[in-house]
Amino acid sequence: MANDDIHQAAAALRSARRVVVLTGAGISAESGVPTFRGPEGLWRKYRAEDLATPEAFARDPILVWEWYDWRRGIIAKVGPNPGHLVLARWEARFPAFTLITQNVDGLHALAGSQRLLELHGNIWKTRCPEEGRIVENRNVPLSPIPPRCAFCGGLLRPHIVWFGEGLDPGVLGEAYAASAQAEVMLVVGTSALVHPAASLPLAAAESGATIIEINPDPTPLTPYADFPLRGKAGDILPRLDAALD
Repeated sequence: MANDDIHQAAAALRSARRVVVLTGAGISAESGVPTFRGPEGLWRKYRAEDLATPEAFARDPILVWEWYDWRRGIIAKVGPNPGHLVLARWEARFPAFTLITQNVDGLHALAGSQRLLELHGNIWKTRCPEEGRIVENRNVPLSPIPPRCAFCGGLLRPHIVWFGEGLDPGVLGEAYAASAQAEVMLVVGTSALVHPAASLPLAAAESGATIIEINPDPTPLTPYADFPLRGKAGDILPRLDAALD
């Protein structure tokens, strides 16, 4: 990645007040979070698509929770990388800053991000389907399995958007509103294939925002990016941050 590209992107970012960032699996992969979908994500004999559904949970909540407990154990061993840390620091730099993530691993919050919209939920939170109460639980291993609500005794589920479920309309609405008002939007480590998240940068571009894409490879978003920066988030974001000063 040429320094000129970094400095030009930094110049656009430096003059902005309203900044939005969308992150995907790539930034987490750099911390060591594996992909839990596809053949490489097989657990026992199951795929993520077989377990992360309301039907699977209704059929066998113990099995689904055992899978999530296994995932939590893996994620607990990794931490935020320099890319996560830069984004957390940027909250204090820009007057209006919103971080939108497709990731459920909680690494952004662990890095210190607070202006955070988690589109697909958070693996470290449980939700009571009866009361809607969301509670953080970072116990590894999880006990008991399956966990139950401390208030009503009902069966808790992971606070995750499963296959076949819609995103929380409140969270999604906030994400669209922030994207439409952005002056600069960074799209970091996402394939730009999963909707509705993939449509957020397009909404920003249609509203006149400058789009900065950070990804090792081109994506369907690349033709819309003003600054396609090729590389890993953990490398590019610190360089971009340094160029702001």
